[in-house]
Amino acid sequence: MWAEGVCMNFDSVLLEHMMEPKNYGELESHNSEGIGKNPENGEKVIVFLDVKGSDPTIEDISFQAIGCMTTVTAGSIITSEAKGLTFSRAQDLIAATLGILDDVPPEEAACSEMVVLALKAAMDTYMERRKDFEFPVISYKIENSCYPQNNTPVGDLKDD
Repeated sequence: MWAEGVCMNFDSVLLEHMMEPKNYGELESHNSEGIGKNPENGEKVIVFLDVKGSDPTIEDISFQAIGCMTTVTAGSIITSEAKGLTFSRAQDLIAATLGILDDVPPEEAACSEMVVLALKAAMDTYMERRKDFEFPVISYKIENSCYPQNNTPVGDLKDD
């Protein structure tokens, strides 16, 4: 019974983020941004950060995406989790998320990886801009493919 309640609660949280994404749009008062992108299909996520303090803390965060609903849902969840975290804790969030994605099929991991890499890029951009205010926006490419993997190269398909 307890496990069903946990699953049901998780499903309701996921559904909430799907139906009403949080933190979507450009953050007007941001001082950093970063991009995660999928070179296979042109999908992109940009994360905007408003960072404060000597121990950099994500005071506010938002994202925009050119991507599928899974990307938008992952963006909503990850930005909600990152809001209020110090960079050190946000690095833990990034590492934990990427660790979880290691156990997920690549085509299912690609969208979440893109969001996490955009967050990492925004944090890295912020740190570089502390040294050089004009440092350009950092962009990271995903390693996972959002296309299902099979063992048959396209050129080897034959009609029977």
